[in-house]
Amino acid sequence: MTSYKPEPDEVAVLRLAVPPDADDLLDDATWRDQLLPGYTDTLAAGTSLFGRQVLERDLRGGLDDAAVASRRARVQALLDDPAQLDALERKLACLREADIDVAALLFADTQPPRPGWVGRLLWLPVLLVASIAAALLVSPWGWVGVGVAMYFLVMVHMRYQDRVGLWTRSLRALQMLLRACSLLDGSEQALSKPFAGRGARAGRLSRSLDRSLLAASGVPGAREYADWFAAADVRHYYRTLARVFGARDFLRECYWLCAELEADVTLARHLRERPTWCWATRTGARTLAIDGGVHPLLDEARGLSVTLDGKGAFLSGQNGVGKSTFLRMLGLNLVTARAFGFCYAQSASLPALPVVASMQNEDSLLGGQSLYIAELARARMLLARAHGPRPVVCLVDEIFRGTNHEESVSAATAVVDALARHALVVVSSHNLVLGSLLADALAPWRIVRRGDGLQLEPGVLGRTNGVALLVEHGFDTDVQRRAEQVAAWLAQTRLSGSLS
Repeated sequence: MTSYKPEPDEVAVLRLAVPPDADDLLDDATWRDQLLPGYTDTLAAGTSLFGRQVLERDLRGGLDDAAVASRRARVQALLDDPAQLDALERKLACLREADIDVAALLFADTQPPRPGWVGRLLWLPVLLVASIAAALLVSPWGWVGVGVAMYFLVMVHMRYQDRVGLWTRSLRALQMLLRACSLLDGSEQALSKPFAGRGARAGRLSRSLDRSLLAASGVPGAREYADWFAAADVRHYYRTLARVFGARDFLRECYWLCAELEADVTLARHLRERPTWCWATRTGARTLAIDGGVHPLLDEARGLSVTLDGKGAFLSGQNGVGKSTFLRMLGLNLVTARAFGFCYAQSASLPALPVVASMQNEDSLLGGQSLYIAELARARMLLARAHGPRPVVCLVDEIFRGTNHEESVSAATAVVDALARHALVVVSSHNLVLGSLLADALAPWRIVRRGDGLQLEPGVLGRTNGVALLVEHGFDTDVQRRAEQVAAWLAQTRLSGSLS
């Protein structure tokens, strides 16, 4: 069994070839911010490229209520019947032998034209044999014909060598798809019923894509001789190309059936290994509740709970307490609930909305862009999505940290107010004054330590701990004392200014 691991651009081919609604898509920045590349690698470990493509497309674009309900029923059936899960996994195992994408071939590519000279290729080996015979039996001038025939044969073979190599891998991938359909036709497993009646046609089509008896005979060197001296590889390429494009409707059906079934098997296998998960209930655009939510990439994550109804949230907490982790936990659970119907929590009621995040903005030395300019560009994009036809959930971590305190607070207040009028917004910041400035738009929540764990509770953090961490992280007491003096002076200055 191959250990082929597809590249991200191969996994994304199905989504690009059969794109979901653009208003439902997670953009690339949100995909990275929510650590979804690492999550999908963990989720789909051991899954073929076919199954990975369906999982990635669904995570990016989500599913409607009916599709999620259907997926939930299928996955639950697999969870309830481990024998069916194991049997289907064995029958789908051949899909993992495919090592090249065929989604573009099935859904996007157009058939390349067949050159007229391909039909005359068989005359070249005839000319070659006749010229050799003439050279040996009639006249040395026969070697001219040998040279002409070999020139064209070699030229055609060299020109098509790479294309034929890729096509051979594509045919093998298609044959693995057809093999899975044949194995699942007539299977006793309930979830294999859609494959009924497809096995015979799949077998015939698969055999028609094989090489000729001579090239596939196993005789040492037979295939190479046929390719060099009879252009068998090029003729096979155009012959099978026509057959594949002629059977694309059937192949597409096989692709969706196999890829979606493998995605279901992957999800069921994943959930069997997870200690914390639940089926999520779908809510309105301005309501969510998650109890004991965790992030699946953190082995020892402590569950956090939050309920929002009508308002978003302003999140505060001391340095290192886990505000960013909470935003990623919430975002990933929103994504999985929308795509798969489950999330990593004790219970959850979540809106089936696209997530738009701003968490890892960076300055660009080569692009001449400062951090604050990058943050502004991302904020404009969030506002554009919030004003779009589809409601969204906006997750913003440490908003506008790239400028001074006064301008950061001013810009954050204006932007978040505008966002909150059109979207459900959860924003974190060390600028605690935002809690009161945004109180009309966002409910205040803070992450605090309670015993050996964390808890999310209403309210704004009373005091930050950035100065207190100096000694803890290796600075001497003189540095911390000086920092405390400056912090006290700044606080007094702000108080005096507010009173005047």
